[in-house]
Amino acid sequence: MTAARVEQRMEELLQRRCDHLIAPESGPDQPLDQNPSQEALQEVILQAIEAGRGGKRLRALLLCDVWRALESEQNPDREQAVVDLACALEVYQTSALVHDDIIDGSPRRRGRPAAHLALSRSVAGNDSSGRAPAKPDARGAGLGILLGDLLASLSTDMALQAAAKLPQGAAIGRAFQAMQTAVVTGQVLDMGMEEACLDDPERLRRQALHTMAWKTASYTTLAPLALGLLASGADLEEHKESVRALGLDLGLAYQLADDLLDVTGDDRRTGKPVGGDIREGKRTVLLADTLAMADPDQAKEIRRLYSCTSQVRNKTQVNMVRDLMQSCGAVEASRRRMADLSVRAQARAQALADRLHLSTGGRTIFLEACRRFLPLATTAGYHERVSSIDAEAGQASEVQRAGQDEHE
Repeated sequence: MTAARVEQRMEELLQRRCDHLIAPESGPDQPLDQNPSQEALQEVILQAIEAGRGGKRLRALLLCDVWRALESEQNPDREQAVVDLACALEVYQTSALVHDDIIDGSPRRRGRPAAHLALSRSVAGNDSSGRAPAKPDARGAGLGILLGDLLASLSTDMALQAAAKLPQGAAIGRAFQAMQTAVVTGQVLDMGMEEACLDDPERLRRQALHTMAWKTASYTTLAPLALGLLASGADLEEHKESVRALGLDLGLAYQLADDLLDVTGDDRRTGKPVGGDIREGKRTVLLADTLAMADPDQAKEIRRLYSCTSQVRNKTQVNMVRDLMQSCGAVEASRRRMADLSVRAQARAQALADRLHLSTGGRTIFLEACRRFLPLATTAGYHERVSSIDAEAGQASEVQRAGQDEHE
């Protein structure tokens, strides 16, 4: 299974469904490009295909690899259904990214203009180069919201069609829809975090981890693990707690790594502007650590910069915060936290592989699939492990509290 195969099949499924959307109104006597009432729909459909391109497809690969690790028989039809289910997951992720970019006002995604910008028109219209306007307009934002809704709807249709060909199809459908609810819940929590008080860094850290569990872990790791097990016919209820614990560790480590890249990365490699979280005033674990570890005057200046939620921080302010996050030790604290999560996640993956009675080959597939979500924390020499048992136990309880009561 490769990301290229997933992307190719994902585009086929999207194209097929999008063709069906426009087919009833088009025909030899009424070409689509001459029908003004269809223009917006055509734009959204073209953008649906474009927005789905690119990405590492980690969620899809995790789902497929969990299924491969458990599936003992060669069954091409069932394998295709699993790939289609994985594609549905990626289409849903695309819908979430489209909405996320509108909410955050992000100008780029995967090295290209964000969908709502691509759907915008300047007053004079797009220039002859075909480039998107530098700023979104109401039309682009509106069509972007509808594009995200369309992709979410299409993803559900794909998932249910694939589930009908797999064991425990009804449970797969329920799990997919529960994931969608969890992501929306996480997005609401994330927006609510914009008003979070900055006077209590420890409380802010717990709130940020709690939000990550809903918004990121729910569809990045928890859902792929669960869907892969269900697709193989395994009893998810029997392994529910183990899957949940592993999924939370992997998902939180993955999001912490993403937050870290926003401070230490290069936008030419990430495909989106570095420092975006700071510019938007997002309340992150990294911000909480900075407030806790900076000296009082520095912490006061950070709170002042973040006090106005409607204010967008300029480049100088963003660079100042980025520098402080590194100099005060917050970046290193994030690396240690990721290391702790990485070690524990790998131990949990080993234990779950034992409980699932995986074959030698299946075990290798499963463990490698989980490790894909821990690239920074498992890189030799990237940072030192925390050796204190007390520190590790304290970190464990912190993360467990963050995920408490999630997805019961």
